[in-house]
This record gives sequence, structure tokens and C-alpha cells, in this order.
Amino acid sequence: MSRGKPNKRYTPEFKKLVVETMQQEKLSYRETARQFEISDHHRLQDWERIYLTEGPEGFAIERRGRESKGRPPKHLPKDVEEDLLAEVQRLRAEVDYLKNLKALVLEEERRQHKKRW
Repeated sequence: MSRGKPNKRYTPEFKKLVVETMQQEKLSYRETARQFEISDHHRLQDWERIYLTEGPEGFAIERRGRESKGRPPKHLPKDVEEDLLAEVQRLRAEVDYLKNLKALVLEEERRQHKKRW
């Protein structure tokens, strides 16, 4: 019994043919994998899920690698970007003000300390 090639890439057309054949002939994942010489029957489960949720067009999407999670979108809406830039500007001004205030307070304390001696 042939097990197929590991790490083989399959075309979207082939995936569509496999899933449709499996559904029409009511084959199990293992039977279908044997018939089409696919090394892992779990791959067929993924293909069927994609086919049922996204349609045959879903097979054209590259899905290799890990899914990105927790990262912000690359492009923000223009108004959100402008709001964030304004907020950054305001916070930078506030930090500068506080730094200057701290320097003034330290300078005043040093003068007071000199007067006492």
C-alpha cells in the first residue's frame, strides 16, 4: 500500500477534485487518502473544512506557517492614525514639560540648600 510523498504540495484543483470525489462517493478520509495517494488522512479533514467554510476558492490561499495572533493590523484607518499621532504629540509635550518642571524644582532646591549653608 502506497503512502504518498511527505511534504508534497497539491494544487487547488487537485484538492477540489479530492474533496468532491470523497463527498460524491461517500468515502472515508483514509479511503480517499489511499485512492489519491495522500500521505496523511488528516490533511483531507483540513481540506474538507476549508471547502465547506470558504468554498473551492479557499484552496488558493497559502496557509503555511503559523497564524499571526495579537499583532495590530498593518494599516489603520486614516482617522485612527491621525488620532494616535495627535496623542503621541500631546504625550511628548507633556513629558517635556514634566522634565523641565523637574529640572526647575531641582535647581530651586539646590539654591535653597546653598542659602542655608
